[in-house]
Amino acid sequence: MRILAAAVLAPLAVAIAYAGGWLWAGLVMLAAIGLYVEWLAIIGLARETRVVAAGVVALAVAGVCLATGRIDAALLVLAVGFAAVSLLAPRQRGWTATGFGYAAAAEIASVLVRRDPVDGFAALILILVVVWVTDIGGYFAGRGIGGPKLWPRVSPNKTWAGALGGFVLSLIVAAGFAAGGLGMIGPLLVLGAVLSIASQLGDLFESAVKRRFGVKDSSHIIPGHGGLLDRLDGFVAAIVLAAIFGFLRHGADGVGRGLMVW
Repeated sequence: MRILAAAVLAPLAVAIAYAGGWLWAGLVMLAAIGLYVEWLAIIGLARETRVVAAGVVALAVAGVCLATGRIDAALLVLAVGFAAVSLLAPRQRGWTATGFGYAAAAEIASVLVRRDPVDGFAALILILVVVWVTDIGGYFAGRGIGGPKLWPRVSPNKTWAGALGGFVLSLIVAAGFAAGGLGMIGPLLVLGAVLSIASQLGDLFESAVKRRFGVKDSSHIIPGHGGLLDRLDGFVAAIVLAAIFGFLRHGADGVGRGLMVW
Protein backbone atom coordinates (compact mmCIF):
# COMPACT_ATOMS: atom_id res chain seq x y z
CA MET A 1 0.00 0.00 0.00
CA ARG A 2 2.87 2.34 0.81
CA ILE A 3 4.51 1.73 -2.60
CA LEU A 4 1.18 2.00 -4.43
CA ALA A 5 0.34 5.33 -2.83
CA ALA A 6 3.80 6.69 -3.66
CA ALA A 7 3.52 5.45 -7.25
CA VAL A 8 0.33 7.49 -7.68
CA LEU A 9 1.15 10.60 -5.65
CA ALA A 10 4.76 11.20 -6.72
CA PRO A 11 4.07 11.50 -10.50
CA LEU A 12 1.00 13.62 -9.75
CA ALA A 13 3.06 16.00 -7.62
CA VAL A 14 5.74 16.24 -10.32
CA ALA A 15 3.14 16.93 -13.01
CA ILE A 16 1.55 19.73 -10.99
CA ALA A 17 4.99 21.12 -10.14
CA TYR A 18 5.78 21.17 -13.86
CA ALA A 19 2.55 23.04 -14.62
CA GLY A 20 3.36 25.58 -11.91
CA GLY A 21 1.22 28.70 -11.59
CA TRP A 22 -2.21 28.35 -10.04
CA LEU A 23 -2.11 24.57 -10.03
CA TRP A 24 1.07 24.38 -7.95
CA ALA A 25 0.01 27.24 -5.68
CA GLY A 26 -3.34 25.51 -5.12
CA LEU A 27 -1.74 22.19 -4.24
CA VAL A 28 0.69 23.92 -1.88
CA MET A 29 -2.17 25.82 -0.23
CA LEU A 30 -4.15 22.61 0.37
CA ALA A 31 -1.05 20.86 1.73
CA ALA A 32 -0.32 23.77 4.09
CA ILE A 33 -3.89 23.70 5.39
CA GLY A 34 -3.58 19.95 5.91
CA LEU A 35 -0.32 20.37 7.80
CA TYR A 36 -1.88 22.96 10.10
CA VAL A 37 -5.01 20.90 10.82
CA GLU A 38 -2.96 17.76 11.52
CA TRP A 39 -0.67 19.74 13.83
CA LEU A 40 -3.72 20.91 15.80
CA ALA A 41 -4.91 17.29 16.01
CA ILE A 42 -1.55 16.23 17.45
CA ILE A 43 -1.59 18.92 20.16
CA GLY A 44 -5.25 18.30 21.00
CA LEU A 45 -6.87 21.44 19.52
CA ALA A 46 -8.56 19.99 16.43
CA ARG A 47 -12.01 20.68 17.93
CA GLU A 48 -11.31 24.33 18.66
CA THR A 49 -13.31 25.71 15.73
CA ARG A 50 -12.10 29.30 15.98
CA VAL A 51 -8.45 28.27 16.04
CA VAL A 52 -8.90 25.92 13.10
CA ALA A 53 -10.91 28.43 11.07
CA ALA A 54 -8.56 31.35 11.64
CA GLY A 55 -5.53 29.39 10.50
CA VAL A 56 -7.27 27.76 7.52
CA VAL A 57 -8.65 31.08 6.25
CA ALA A 58 -5.26 32.78 6.59
CA LEU A 59 -3.45 29.99 4.73
CA ALA A 60 -6.13 29.94 2.01
CA VAL A 61 -6.06 33.70 1.44
CA ALA A 62 -2.26 33.68 1.48
CA GLY A 63 -2.35 30.92 -1.12
CA VAL A 64 -4.46 33.09 -3.42
CA CYS A 65 -2.08 36.01 -2.88
CA LEU A 66 0.92 33.80 -3.72
CA ALA A 67 -0.81 32.48 -6.84
CA THR A 68 -1.29 36.04 -8.08
CA GLY A 69 2.31 37.01 -7.30
CA ARG A 70 1.51 39.19 -4.28
CA ILE A 71 4.19 37.97 -1.90
CA ASP A 72 3.86 41.09 0.24
CA ALA A 73 0.13 40.58 0.73
CA ALA A 74 0.66 36.89 1.53
CA LEU A 75 3.19 37.76 4.23
CA LEU A 76 0.80 40.30 5.74
CA VAL A 77 -2.09 37.83 5.77
CA LEU A 78 0.07 35.14 7.37
CA ALA A 79 1.31 37.58 10.01
CA VAL A 80 -2.31 38.41 10.92
CA GLY A 81 -3.15 34.70 10.91
CA PHE A 82 -0.22 33.94 13.20
CA ALA A 83 -1.41 36.56 15.70
CA ALA A 84 -5.01 35.36 15.46
CA VAL A 85 -4.36 31.67 16.12
CA SER A 86 -1.99 32.55 18.96
CA LEU A 87 -4.61 34.72 20.66
CA LEU A 88 -7.56 32.40 20.01
CA ALA A 89 -5.90 29.21 21.29
CA PRO A 90 -7.35 28.41 24.74
CA ARG A 91 -4.20 26.47 25.64
CA GLN A 92 -0.97 25.28 24.02
CA ARG A 93 -0.53 28.75 22.49
CA GLY A 94 3.15 28.29 21.80
CA TRP A 95 2.57 24.97 20.06
CA THR A 96 -0.36 26.42 18.08
CA ALA A 97 1.74 29.34 16.88
CA THR A 98 4.59 26.97 15.98
CA GLY A 99 2.25 24.77 13.94
CA PHE A 100 0.84 27.71 12.01
CA GLY A 101 4.32 29.09 11.39
CA TYR A 102 5.43 25.65 10.19
CA ALA A 103 2.59 25.42 7.66
CA ALA A 104 2.98 29.05 6.57
CA ALA A 105 6.73 28.69 6.01
CA ALA A 106 6.15 25.57 3.91
CA GLU A 107 3.52 27.40 1.84
CA ILE A 108 5.66 30.44 1.08
CA ALA A 109 8.86 28.50 0.44
CA SER A 110 7.23 25.99 -1.92
CA VAL A 111 5.78 28.76 -4.09
CA LEU A 112 8.92 30.92 -4.04
CA VAL A 113 11.17 28.08 -5.21
CA ARG A 114 8.88 27.22 -8.15
CA ARG A 115 8.20 30.87 -9.02
CA ASP A 116 11.44 31.31 -10.98
CA PRO A 117 10.32 30.70 -14.62
CA VAL A 118 13.75 29.48 -15.75
CA ASP A 119 15.25 27.47 -12.89
CA GLY A 120 12.28 27.05 -10.55
CA PHE A 121 11.12 23.66 -11.78
CA ALA A 122 14.64 22.14 -11.77
CA ALA A 123 15.28 23.49 -8.26
CA LEU A 124 11.97 22.15 -6.96
CA ILE A 125 12.52 18.72 -8.51
CA LEU A 126 16.04 18.57 -7.06
CA ILE A 127 14.63 19.23 -3.59
CA LEU A 128 11.81 16.72 -4.03
CA VAL A 129 14.07 13.96 -5.33
CA VAL A 130 16.72 14.53 -2.65
CA VAL A 131 14.03 14.25 0.03
CA TRP A 132 12.56 11.13 -1.57
CA VAL A 133 15.87 9.30 -1.99
CA THR A 134 16.95 10.29 1.51
CA ASP A 135 13.82 8.61 2.81
CA ILE A 136 14.14 5.58 0.50
CA GLY A 137 17.87 5.15 1.14
CA GLY A 138 17.31 5.48 4.86
CA TYR A 139 14.61 2.83 4.81
CA PHE A 140 16.55 0.21 2.85
CA ALA A 141 19.95 0.87 4.43
CA GLY A 142 18.39 0.89 7.88
CA ARG A 143 16.58 -2.39 7.25
CA GLY A 144 19.43 -4.06 5.40
CA ILE A 145 22.37 -2.97 7.56
CA GLY A 146 20.82 -2.05 10.89
CA GLY A 147 23.30 -1.14 13.58
CA PRO A 148 23.25 1.66 16.18
CA LYS A 149 20.12 3.77 16.48
CA LEU A 150 20.23 7.42 15.43
CA TRP A 151 18.03 8.82 18.22
CA PRO A 152 16.11 5.96 19.86
CA ARG A 153 14.26 8.14 22.35
CA VAL A 154 12.60 10.09 19.53
CA SER A 155 12.58 7.68 16.59
CA PRO A 156 13.38 4.09 17.62
CA ASN A 157 13.50 2.73 14.03
CA LYS A 158 16.03 5.14 12.54
CA THR A 159 19.67 4.05 12.41
CA TRP A 160 22.98 5.70 11.57
CA ALA A 161 23.28 3.32 8.63
CA GLY A 162 19.95 4.53 7.30
CA ALA A 163 20.97 8.17 7.71
CA LEU A 164 24.20 7.54 5.82
CA GLY A 165 22.43 5.53 3.11
CA GLY A 166 20.00 8.36 2.43
CA PHE A 167 22.83 10.89 2.48
CA VAL A 168 24.86 8.96 -0.10
CA LEU A 169 21.86 8.64 -2.42
CA SER A 170 21.28 12.39 -2.21
CA LEU A 171 24.85 12.98 -3.43
CA ILE A 172 24.24 10.62 -6.36
CA VAL A 173 21.10 12.57 -7.27
CA ALA A 174 22.97 15.89 -7.11
CA ALA A 175 25.73 14.46 -9.31
CA GLY A 176 23.07 13.29 -11.77
CA PHE A 177 21.62 16.80 -12.03
CA ALA A 178 25.11 18.16 -12.68
CA ALA A 179 25.75 15.49 -15.32
CA GLY A 180 22.52 16.53 -17.00
CA GLY A 181 23.79 20.10 -17.33
CA LEU A 182 21.52 21.53 -14.63
CA GLY A 183 24.29 23.01 -12.50
CA MET A 184 27.90 22.78 -11.39
CA ILE A 185 28.97 19.56 -9.69
CA GLY A 186 30.60 21.10 -6.60
CA PRO A 187 27.77 23.43 -5.52
CA LEU A 188 25.10 20.83 -6.31
CA LEU A 189 26.87 18.20 -4.21
CA VAL A 190 27.01 20.62 -1.28
CA LEU A 191 23.36 21.55 -1.82
CA GLY A 192 22.29 17.90 -2.03
CA ALA A 193 24.19 17.09 1.17
CA VAL A 194 22.72 20.03 3.10
CA LEU A 195 19.18 19.31 1.92
CA SER A 196 19.51 15.63 2.84
CA ILE A 197 20.62 16.52 6.36
CA ALA A 198 17.81 19.09 6.64
CA SER A 199 15.29 16.49 5.49
CA GLN A 200 16.43 14.02 8.14
CA LEU A 201 16.36 16.68 10.85
CA GLY A 202 12.84 17.66 9.76
CA ASP A 203 11.79 14.04 10.08
CA LEU A 204 13.26 13.83 13.57
CA PHE A 205 11.60 17.12 14.57
CA GLU A 206 8.15 15.84 13.61
CA SER A 207 8.83 12.55 15.41
CA ALA A 208 9.82 14.51 18.53
CA VAL A 209 6.59 16.52 18.42
CA LYS A 210 4.49 13.36 18.07
CA ARG A 211 6.43 11.68 20.85
CA ARG A 212 5.86 14.75 23.06
CA PHE A 213 2.08 14.40 22.65
CA GLY A 214 1.95 10.59 22.55
CA VAL A 215 0.78 10.34 18.92
CA LYS A 216 1.92 7.66 16.45
CA ASP A 217 0.64 9.08 13.13
CA SER A 218 -0.47 12.64 12.38
CA SER A 219 -3.48 11.18 10.52
CA HIS A 220 -4.35 8.32 8.13
CA ILE A 221 -5.12 10.37 5.03
CA ILE A 222 -2.40 8.73 2.88
CA PRO A 223 -2.66 4.91 2.72
CA GLY A 224 0.50 3.28 4.03
CA HIS A 225 2.10 6.61 4.91
CA GLY A 226 -0.02 8.13 7.67
CA GLY A 227 -0.68 11.84 7.46
CA LEU A 228 0.64 14.81 5.51
CA LEU A 229 2.96 15.70 8.37
CA ASP A 230 4.36 12.18 8.34
CA ARG A 231 4.99 12.37 4.60
CA LEU A 232 6.10 16.01 4.24
CA ASP A 233 8.16 16.59 7.39
CA GLY A 234 11.48 16.21 5.58
CA PHE A 235 10.29 18.20 2.58
CA VAL A 236 9.18 21.13 4.74
CA ALA A 237 12.58 21.44 6.37
CA ALA A 238 14.41 21.09 3.04
CA ILE A 239 12.21 23.49 1.04
CA VAL A 240 12.28 26.19 3.72
CA LEU A 241 16.06 26.02 4.03
CA ALA A 242 16.45 26.01 0.23
CA ALA A 243 14.10 28.99 -0.17
CA ILE A 244 16.00 31.03 2.41
CA PHE A 245 19.30 30.28 0.71
CA GLY A 246 17.98 31.02 -2.80
CA PHE A 247 16.33 34.22 -1.59
CA LEU A 248 19.56 35.47 -0.01
CA ARG A 249 21.40 34.89 -3.30
CA HIS A 250 18.89 36.19 -5.87
CA GLY A 251 15.84 37.65 -4.11
CA ALA A 252 12.17 36.62 -4.19
CA ASP A 253 11.99 36.41 -7.99
CA GLY A 254 15.12 34.30 -8.38
CA VAL A 255 15.03 31.70 -5.63
CA GLY A 256 15.35 28.82 -8.10
CA ARG A 257 18.24 30.55 -9.83
CA GLY A 258 19.90 31.14 -6.48
CA LEU A 259 19.92 27.38 -5.94
CA MET A 260 20.87 26.14 -9.40
CA VAL A 261 23.11 28.82 -10.97
CA TRP A 262 26.61 29.51 -9.63
